[in-house]
Order: sequence, then structure tokens, then C-alpha cells
Amino acid sequence: MNKLQIITKGIVKENPTFVLLLGMCPTLATTTSAINGMSMGLATMAVLILSNITISAIARFIPDKVRIPSYIVVIATFVTLLQLAMQAYVPDIYETLGLFIPLIVVNCIILGRAEAFANKNGVVDSALDGVGIGLGFTLALTLLGLVRELLGSGSLFGWQLIPSQYNILAFVLAPGAFIVLAYLMVLFRKVTAKK
Repeated sequence: MNKLQIITKGIVKENPTFVLLLGMCPTLATTTSAINGMSMGLATMAVLILSNITISAIARFIPDKVRIPSYIVVIATFVTLLQLAMQAYVPDIYETLGLFIPLIVVNCIILGRAEAFANKNGVVDSALDGVGIGLGFTLALTLLGLVRELLGSGSLFGWQLIPSQYNILAFVLAPGAFIVLAYLMVLFRKVTAKK
């Protein structure tokens, strides 16, 4: 598999949200707006790339009995660093995402990629896998947030486009997240299906 295929498979063939159905908690909870979805996706992508690189580099030194706990320590370290950086440099986004930043530690996308890819491949390929899966997750969350924000608030990235009397409140609430996710999954699978 060449380097470009490693990246593109994470965006299309192994999209964590629309194909693998991983990371549903932050997907449904943080996508009330496009900026929230994009921010959560980028935060997850940063942790994914860094943890994939680190795990790939140290995997051969870790005994099998402590493999998963070791991966969690690596991931938690990068999440803590990310959390501190977000508190310092983007406090508004950190406040909005709140609890979901520390929960990146137990996000099954990151641990799954560490177990399925990073510990079996080289550092460069693992980094590219992190980029691909991270981009797929970020695009999915941004798209989901975009649709929910447009229908629920009448805005895109905070810019008001539709007068408030035409907003559908359900789309910024939990039922709207499920409805939009379901339709986007169907659309994604229809567009990416081989003919």
C-alpha cells in the first residue's frame, strides 16, 4: 500500500464515523455547530498522529501483558498536553468542548488505530494513518456540525444565514444529531459505493 492510499483509506474506505462507526460519543455530543465539530476533530487528529508515531516507535519494547495500559498512558499524555495547550491558547473552544477533551483518552478510534495499525507498522506509515483517520473524523464531525448548525440555528460557522423564526430546534438537540448522522451515513455510503 503506498503512502497516499494510507491517507485516503482513513478518509473514505475506513472513515471512523461513517464506515467504522467509532467515536460516536464526541460525534453526537460536540457537533452542535461546525466549529465545535471541526475543533473536536482536529484535537482528536493531533492526539491520533502523535500517539501513532510514539506507539509505533516503542511497540517492540513493550511486553504483550502491558501493551494496552502502555498505549493508554501514551495517549493520556498527549491528551493532557493538548488540554493544557487548548486552555492556554483557545480557551473559548476549550470551554465549549469541556469534558469531551479528556475523553479523547478512551476514544476507541485512537486505541483501535494503535492496536490495529501503529504497533505493526513503521513510524512514517503510522503517522500517515493518523493523518488519514484524523482527517476522516474531522471531515465527518465538521459536516455533521455544519448541517446541524444550519438547520438548528440558521448559521454556518457563526454567520447567520437564515432568520431565527425558521430554525428547527430539534437539530441542535440530541434527536437532531441522530437524524443528521443517519442521513449523512446513508449519503456517504451511497456516494462511495463501488459501481
